[in-house]
Amino acid sequence: MISVAIVEDKAGVRENWARLLEAAPGFRCVGAFESGESALVALPGCRPDVVLMDIHLPGITGIECTLRLKQVLPETQVLIVTVYSDADRVFEALKAGASGYLLKSTPPADFLAAITDVTQGRSPMTGEIARLVIESFRAPAPPTPESVGLTQREEECLRLLARGSANKEIARQMGVSVSTVHFHLKSIYHKLHVRSRTEATLRYLQTPSPPPGRV
Repeated sequence: MISVAIVEDKAGVRENWARLLEAAPGFRCVGAFESGESALVALPGCRPDVVLMDIHLPGITGIECTLRLKQVLPETQVLIVTVYSDADRVFEALKAGASGYLLKSTPPADFLAAITDVTQGRSPMTGEIARLVIESFRAPAPPTPESVGLTQREEECLRLLARGSANKEIARQMGVSVSTVHFHLKSIYHKLHVRSRTEATLRYLQTPSPPPGRV
């Protein structure tokens, strides 16, 4: 029996997925949550085999929720399910620990097959998503902290950000004001071509060796 949890903010979608799971032999829905915050509180107690995770959630995103969830439930497999086929989000999700990426338009039989596949060590993706992955290998590598010329202070700020420090803690450790931290973050986001703390952290973590501070 494969135990599955759902993290999806739209009630109709949650109910449809839950009904599909409960009606299919060999599957069991152990929880359905409308936000990443509520899921992170309850899922350690449920310990599902697979989590169906939407990306666009109220509060923290599905990608950030996946990142945090894998830290406490490393054996749980996460399948990102979304209406978007965006190459950047595909890789953000995979870097965060997702094992597969499906579109919400996936037929029910393929949907269930993907859940089974992910429990057997496979990484299911719809054909459209797989093509994005292949095309990405032909695209130029995204900018990294080392390649974009961050200043010494920006590198320090990014390292603290990647450790999970809040802006006030970054300011305290760097000996600057919170407004200065906001200024550094704005510059970091611009140079790395990212839009959030999570994206900046993932970009930092994908660098083979975090660059040392400049003198």
